[in-house]
Amino acid sequence: MRMPALFTGAALAATLALTACGSSTQTSASGTGAAGAPGATAPASASSSSMTHEMTGSGTAMLPGAYLPYDAYQKQMAERHDTKVVLFFHATWCPDCKATDTSLTTDGVPAGLTVVKVDYDTMTDLKKKYGITQQHTFVQIDGAGMELAKWTGTRTGAEIKAKTV
Repeated sequence: MRMPALFTGAALAATLALTACGSSTQTSASGTGAAGAPGATAPASASSSSMTHEMTGSGTAMLPGAYLPYDAYQKQMAERHDTKVVLFFHATWCPDCKATDTSLTTDGVPAGLTVVKVDYDTMTDLKKKYGITQQHTFVQIDGAGMELAKWTGTRTGAEIKAKTV
């Protein structure tokens, strides 16, 4: 009887199509991911094994850049540990924050960089931990969450990556 095999094949094809939906990362000639909503450059549901990797000059794979809300980053920490991670203390009412947010979602984030959008108004524990006194502040952290660098004023993914250590 062919009906169960046909049904199983169709179900498998549908499952594969659904799991692939939204997990691709588009890359422009500059190496930045395509934009969309925060997290669009590296979907929260994608694992590092399913993401497209860019090759560095040394031949090692570099994860594509990502702009993620803090809660999505919490779920992807292990997958993003080989990138430079920068917390972006963002306020919805801040014009500079809005400009940076627009740049990151429109132009994307360079490969090897993870920018984590932290709500300045609600994440008071993180503000205290890193001594944040104003919105539009960036803090580069290591895998253990220790501060490596802190600055304000950058607007694009390329500028953010240039400030990292």
